[in-house]
Amino acid sequence: QVDYTEAEQQTWRTVHQQLWDAQREHACRAALHAREQAPVPADHIPQHAEVGLHLRRLTGFDFTLAGGVVANKRFLGSMADGYFHAVQFVRHPDVPMFTPEPDIIHDVFGHGIHLASPAFADIYRLIGDAAMRVQSKDVLQMISDVYWFTLEYGVLDEAGTPKAYGAALLSSSGEICRLRQARIRPPDIRTMLTTEYDISGYQPVLFSARSLDEVTDTLGSFLSALDDDSAPRFGRTAQS
Repeated sequence: QVDYTEAEQQTWRTVHQQLWDAQREHACRAALHAREQAPVPADHIPQHAEVGLHLRRLTGFDFTLAGGVVANKRFLGSMADGYFHAVQFVRHPDVPMFTPEPDIIHDVFGHGIHLASPAFADIYRLIGDAAMRVQSKDVLQMISDVYWFTLEYGVLDEAGTPKAYGAALLSSSGEICRLRQARIRPPDIRTMLTTEYDISGYQPVLFSARSLDEVTDTLGSFLSALDDDSAPRFGRTAQS
């Protein structure tokens, strides 16, 4: 259990209020429905055990502690077994709107909301199953890249308006409010795999699907066909 300082608790309360309002305006319906069930208390930072107890009842998922950088195989593969590697530290109070490094606000407000929803949880398991099936570092990186543009930065088109579903967007009031400033493209896997991204700032390119079902179907078709020899077919150099 982490003994958070009062400054950290205040950062959580401040960001909670900002994100709650920003999500109401800019998040997709599926994410807003999920957050009604999610463990995102307004008055305190939840402990991992509190989050896990809540999520297990809803979707069978649990938070497990990410100690430092977690390799793709372990990070993605653990999702097949219902575990998400999450952190416990809180972003600096001077930059509450965005953090390039995931913190507990990102993990709870993003992935915690996702994993309260069976529909989102199924997508995590699809990615986890694919990661467990392969050993190639290039193919694992392909899965990671697609994960980035969907579960971290995905957008849905709702009546012609981009609405966020990605965890990084849901957990950044600074970025979720500027969705329309990004270049928004259709959810084409090959385009995702050739689109560069920088984890240290706001994303200039986002991919928008028509529904969460389309996300599931698009990812499922791609992931189910992957094996250790898939990299060259997508212009990636094969390595083991």
